[in-house]
Amino acid sequence: MIYPDTYELKIGFDRIREQLNSACISPAGMRKVEAMHAVFDSSEVRTRLALTAEFQQILAYGEQFPSDNYNDPYATLEKLRVEGTFPELEEVVALRGSLDTIRRIIGFFKNRKDGRYPLLTEMTGKVLYYPFVSEAIDRIIDKEGKVRDSASPALKTIRAELASKSLAAVRKLHSVLRQAQADGIVDRDVTVAVRNGRGVIPVSASNKRGIRGFVHDESATGKTVFIEPAEVVELNNEITELEHQEKREIVRILTALADTIRPYIDDLEENCSFLAAIDFIRAKALFGNRLGCIMPSVADTPHIRWINVRHPLLTLSFARTAGREVVPLTITIDSGERILVISGPNAGGKSVCLKTVALVQYMLQCGMTIPAGEGTEAGIFGRFFIDIGDEQSLENDLSTYSSHLINMKQMLKHADETSLVMIDEFGTGTEPVLGGALAEAILAELNRRGSYGVITTHYTNLKHFATSQEGISNGAMAFDNQLMQPLFRLDQGKPGSSFAFEIAKKIGLPQEILADAATRAGEGNVDFDRNLREIARDKRYWEKKREAVRRHEKRLEELIATYEAQLGDIKTQKKEIITAKSKAEEMLRDSNRVIENTIRSIRESQA
Repeated sequence: MIYPDTYELKIGFDRIREQLNSACISPAGMRKVEAMHAVFDSSEVRTRLALTAEFQQILAYGEQFPSDNYNDPYATLEKLRVEGTFPELEEVVALRGSLDTIRRIIGFFKNRKDGRYPLLTEMTGKVLYYPFVSEAIDRIIDKEGKVRDSASPALKTIRAELASKSLAAVRKLHSVLRQAQADGIVDRDVTVAVRNGRGVIPVSASNKRGIRGFVHDESATGKTVFIEPAEVVELNNEITELEHQEKREIVRILTALADTIRPYIDDLEENCSFLAAIDFIRAKALFGNRLGCIMPSVADTPHIRWINVRHPLLTLSFARTAGREVVPLTITIDSGERILVISGPNAGGKSVCLKTVALVQYMLQCGMTIPAGEGTEAGIFGRFFIDIGDEQSLENDLSTYSSHLINMKQMLKHADETSLVMIDEFGTGTEPVLGGALAEAILAELNRRGSYGVITTHYTNLKHFATSQEGISNGAMAFDNQLMQPLFRLDQGKPGSSFAFEIAKKIGLPQEILADAATRAGEGNVDFDRNLREIARDKRYWEKKREAVRRHEKRLEELIATYEAQLGDIKTQKKEIITAKSKAEEMLRDSNRVIENTIRSIRESQA
């Protein structure tokens, strides 16, 4: 179940469809995009994701995959089911092109030895391809898409006679033209023209009686008439009749072709469906590679363990502006903490976080790879619910709050342990105390049912409730309270401050107004919000300290490694020096022995 009917519009999936449509080659592929929907079986989701991921590899490796003639001959094949019908020539050419593309796709996977694309190979292996259909077309259609003279003996005879008659007509026409030029009836620079498919001679209106024949047309000014000479009228009539015979023979040939392929129309339509499916998968792969999407690990049970997930539409939008990057979302929603209540300042990214979860999970269950980091895990949800935006209806006399309550009613009616519930600005639109109490009761019921969800709010009571309830956790959108600007980073495990007083102070509201507001809010609420800010400040302080320690430790490890390497070099050099010293002492002893032996020899010989 997906609620409401405008779910895709609310999360921006309609714009994803537009991106996929622009990447499709054929109308059939676009129809696949329009028919795309979320599935709720984990094995089917894995298969669809794997097909997309395999095609992403084909594109990434730059393989020569067929990408032309993705035609859509489905309507032609349906027409040919009726006995006696025949295809138009361009329809035959389109069918032939599609069959050739299918043949090349089959060959692409069949000839592989590396087993790199197993699911696409398996999908292609199920296609029943009949070469003789292409051969039957090739026997009557040439490479230029025209009917061959050899398509039938009758057609060959007709075209030969047609060529002969046409040549005779042209010669006769030019003969009459040359005679008319010699007689001064027409100018020397006049050439043959064509009117109504007939060869004619342009003649000035004053000389039109100089040539016997049939007037087909005249110029806009009436000064020139176009005459078909009487000498060629009969020849042209014969040519026209031969052209009609040619058309009738072509229709007969195409009708015979239709009779030949009619028994195989079901298989040919399956081929067309296969080609459309390949076009659809290719479009998803192009989109996936454009965003650096991956196939995450997919589990059977509902859960979200995402690492560095980026909102796809924001990523595309920011890519057009230098220096802008989407802050990635790392989020965990599992059986231990099924519902995440996100709080924080306005314009801090709460709604973007919610829409990222809604859109990316929906893309995943539509068989699209997602823009996430390695190590991302995803489960499959059985139902999707969302309440976001202003649903005020003048026609139904519904206020914004009433429309929210109607959405809550549907969620409470249908939500279960497989549901993903997303509610933006939970509880707003009515008196805060009562609205907050009602929101808390609804949240408690969703938690009792075991539903999963992402909920954004400013209400303090919901933050307290999330802290005290098993199955619900708080999350905060990080905010730099020194620079007074959002960081668009989700921190799970603690509630966030709305920084209402700080933002109001930065804008410039008078101090006495802020003091009065603090008094009216009550010391408990002010202290709670201040404590949240201090916790956030302290957390960032210790994160910076931890980062500094981490850098120092890394530097220390590098120095230790350097010193150990230098010490190893010194030890090696010491060994080399000791060895060299030993060798030198040995050489010295050898030299001394030689000298002593020499002196002894000299003395003994009394030299």
